[in-house]
Formats: sequence, C-alpha cells, structure tokens
Amino acid sequence: MNSSTKPYVNFDAMKNTIDAVRQQPQLGKVSFSMQSQSMGGLALSSQTGPLTQDTEVDDSRRGKFTLVSDEPVGLLGTDLGVSPAEYILKGLAGCYAVTLVSIAASKDIQLDEIKLDLYFDIDLNGFLGIDPSVRNGAQGIRVDVQLTSEGTSRENLDELVQLLPQRSPIHDTLANPVNIATRLI
Repeated sequence: MNSSTKPYVNFDAMKNTIDAVRQQPQLGKVSFSMQSQSMGGLALSSQTGPLTQDTEVDDSRRGKFTLVSDEPVGLLGTDLGVSPAEYILKGLAGCYAVTLVSIAASKDIQLDEIKLDLYFDIDLNGFLGIDPSVRNGAQGIRVDVQLTSEGTSRENLDELVQLLPQRSPIHDTLANPVNIATRLI
C-alpha cells in the first residue's frame, strides 16, 4: 500500500468494536428502520428511521437519508428511482464491501480497491401470475468481485471472496429463510 492510499477501515477501531461486542454481546443487537410512503404510481419514498442498538434508540439517523424506488418505464413505472431489485443489489454490494473489509482487516490485509458487478435475474412470468411454476422472486443473483491489494496473493484474495457467503449478513438474509412479519396497522 502506498502512503497516498487511504485504508478502507481503521483497524484499531474495528478491533475495539469486536472487543466491545465480545465483552457486551447485547451491543450486537441492532435494528435498522425505514419509513416509506407512496409517491403515486409505483414510486415510493423511504427515509431512514432511528437505529436501535441494545434497546438504545439513536434518532440522529431519522430522516437523514431518503431513497426513492420506482420501476423502469418498460416495467410500468415512471423511472423516478432505483428499482427494488437494484436496491437489493445495492444492499448486497454494500454488505459485501463491509464484510470484505472486516475479513481482510482480521487477516491484516489492506484492500486498496473493491469493485463489484451485480446481477438480479428474474422471470416476470412468476410475478405476473402467468406461470405458477415460476418463482416470483429472483431466479439468481450473480456477483463478480475484483479486489486490489498490493502485495497480497490471488489465493489470499480468493479466500476473502470465498468467505463472503458465510460472513455477509445480507447474503445470509437473501440465501436463507427469514421471518418477515407483515401486518395492517
């Protein structure tokens, strides 16, 4: 790593966080939240809500970020924002980046660059109810990873990528059943 390259994460801060959660496991209990409202058509505006960690509510994130979702015109939307499928890819990409950096840090590997190309493959015959044998959701999600780390072997970088399915919370959420409680209030 050259002196002009900024590290992706402060190794000491990461180790301190790991130690804090190890000593107080309840600090690992975190809830993210979003509040969403229709903008007409298929568009939806969502704002970040409070973050809760170990029952402590942090309101500083409430309304801090706004995300707009819609569908492309070809899929009956007005293309005012990123599609829900693209948000899933963004969520996975963001989590993969955090996971790669944390795994690399634990192995004393400095990542100089992370590039991810993600693809969400869906067959609309399921969603549109045309063919009940076709799954409504993604048929598959593909991720191509490029890592740059001066002085790190391809084998060591490949090991980081191979650990992603085991360590990424978003990968785990997408790949395994999770309880989703939906209700009318």
